[in-house]
Amino acid sequence: MAQVIGDRVAPPRLGGSFRWLLASSWTSNLGDGLALAAGPLLVASQTHEPFLVALAALLQRLPWLLFGLYAGALADRVDRRRMVMVCDALRVVVLAVLALAIGAGDVDIRVVLVAMLLIGLTELFSDSAARTLLPMLVRREDLGIGNARLMTGTIALNQLAGPPLGAFLFAAGMALPFVTQAVCVGLGVVLIAKVATPPGAVRDLEGTHVRQDIVDGIRWLMGHSAVRTLALVILTFNVTWAAAWAVLVLYSTQVLGMGPVGFGLLTTAAAVGGLVSTTCYGWLEQHIGLATLMRGCLTLEVLMHLAFAVNRSPVIAFVIMFGFGSYAFVWATVSQTVRQRVVPTEYQGRVGSVYSVGLYGGIVIGQALGGAIAGRWGLTAPFWFAFVGSGITLILIWRALAYIAHADVPPDSVTP
Repeated sequence: MAQVIGDRVAPPRLGGSFRWLLASSWTSNLGDGLALAAGPLLVASQTHEPFLVALAALLQRLPWLLFGLYAGALADRVDRRRMVMVCDALRVVVLAVLALAIGAGDVDIRVVLVAMLLIGLTELFSDSAARTLLPMLVRREDLGIGNARLMTGTIALNQLAGPPLGAFLFAAGMALPFVTQAVCVGLGVVLIAKVATPPGAVRDLEGTHVRQDIVDGIRWLMGHSAVRTLALVILTFNVTWAAAWAVLVLYSTQVLGMGPVGFGLLTTAAAVGGLVSTTCYGWLEQHIGLATLMRGCLTLEVLMHLAFAVNRSPVIAFVIMFGFGSYAFVWATVSQTVRQRVVPTEYQGRVGSVYSVGLYGGIVIGQALGGAIAGRWGLTAPFWFAFVGSGITLILIWRALAYIAHADVPPDSVTP
């Protein structure tokens, strides 16, 4: 029975290295999921100053905007598997020092803020290399199911199992979730060490340097119409999504009349929806074309914003959030698969980093817009903004999605 389940989760055709990569990813995701709850709880235990609480969250994401392009270029210059191992090992050290400081009673908000920044930095460089490994391990036609299985672990362990377990461990002892996270990340290092990839860099580095690599990566992306358009789609849709989500907690409490527990259950509903859809991704990919999947996901995104704008029922809100999780994680899987299929191996790190910078940049812009719009026109206004903005974007790129979805095949083989 265990063998059957294992083969369903990680089909044998994907190979043994993929299974080690999957095991490492799932293990590390569980550890990071603990921090989703334990991190904010630790910050709140040290300060009640809103600015410092927000700063702690920002410091973990700021590295992506400041050093994302550099991290992507580095991933194309070094042994990618080794880069993941080194960066995650450094993250274990940071977590261990933080846990020791908590246990010794020497922790304060300054220590916490420094730890958050260092964890964010090590995670940035680790993730920049880790996301380039899958295309090196599985065939082009298996990238979709491979990404879906990695995404399933992110949802189930990072978003569903990790946070409540992290909160429980924090209540039992402030240092416990960070010790457990360090163990999980350390085990992830051991597991990924078993992945078989060619040693060294993926390309010849003679006569090259990092700055030029970054420029070359951006130039390659800008010169490829499908990859460029997909990057702009992701940027735009993250702006509209973040504008609405920036006020979701206020929308749920003030417009829907839900309490803190209800808001938490809303996010859980989205994760459950994502778990269902990514588990079924293999069937979806076999029976629905990639272009249709992309169009369907983005159409549902537009309709979701409209549904939230007009809805006043908590029950319907749960249904909307379940649907959001269902299509959002399918979109993430499809868009990443499409990109990985067309981008050459030696550019995977750099092009992926441009996408990440655009993603986080879009979120920052959207959150600022959402707050300003809600303050001027009310809590439902950001959802109307998101509906109109995403709807116009979808109309403009509707036909192009057919070519984006099949950018790795000859143009005359693509059906609009």
